[in-house]
Amino acid sequence: MKVAVQLDHPSKLNPVTDTSFMLMEEAQKRGHSVYFYEAPQLSWQQGDVLAPLTPITLDMQASPVWKLGETKTTSLRTMDVVLMRQDPPFDMAYITATHLLEQLVGDVAVWNNPASVRNCPEKLSILGFGQFMPPTLISRDPKAIAAFAAEHEAIVAKPLYGFGGRSVFKLARGDSNLETLLEHWSESSREPLMWQQFRPEVSNADKRVLFINGKVEAVFGRTPEGSSIRANMRVGGTAVAGNELNARQQAICDALSPFLKQHGLMLAGIDLIGDFLTEINVTSPTGLRAAQRLYGLNLAEQFWNAVAV
Repeated sequence: MKVAVQLDHPSKLNPVTDTSFMLMEEAQKRGHSVYFYEAPQLSWQQGDVLAPLTPITLDMQASPVWKLGETKTTSLRTMDVVLMRQDPPFDMAYITATHLLEQLVGDVAVWNNPASVRNCPEKLSILGFGQFMPPTLISRDPKAIAAFAAEHEAIVAKPLYGFGGRSVFKLARGDSNLETLLEHWSESSREPLMWQQFRPEVSNADKRVLFINGKVEAVFGRTPEGSSIRANMRVGGTAVAGNELNARQQAICDALSPFLKQHGLMLAGIDLIGDFLTEINVTSPTGLRAAQRLYGLNLAEQFWNAVAV
């Protein structure tokens, strides 16, 4: 097959941890031709979706691990598969890219489905599963936020369209920094924030569950660095073995499985803190390298097996 990957430039990626490299490496092993382009290079013209495609070859023993060929502007309709793998932020540029890639659906297999990526933002897509969420408020109204903060011993504030654990704040009840945070946020953004009850289980019971085509393929724990409240691996968290799911966690996975499959979210990751669902990762889910290191699993094989069906 011919595979195009919408990706941040390879020089910006860590080959030791990066899931996109693992997916491309497996595609290459299967004899597929792999190309990449960066999201800002995507264009639409007279009904066609174009991108300057650069052939990429991976050798994980070389430095750098990637070798690039000659770039040529090409219609993405000549591809068999397009992978949307650039990192957020999930902003209007990201949303525009989903609209452009959506024009290919029906002619080219685009994973994850761009319309579903657009309609299922990481922190908002969980709203349909409120029975599994910690106490949550989405608001920029100071009175509503103050009342919510007063209900809980501690809360966390998260930007709705951030990623990688960035800009997450913990505030104790009565914390004077709440007013300053609201002031700063109102001056820099018109978006509401997500406010959630702080769950202390983040220190020892944070889990990432990886789904391929709606099926759970791997589960591992994540531990924060030092006293941090953020277990995300992009901000210093460490992946640790721990693939057991209790009854409630299994119920969460069972509820999400048909949702992910129905919406064409071929590769997805959910975040659990204790018995609570906090996020559904669909933009550029990570964790395949961690599953390989911890359990010897090659989930890239499972991904391409599912894509080839």
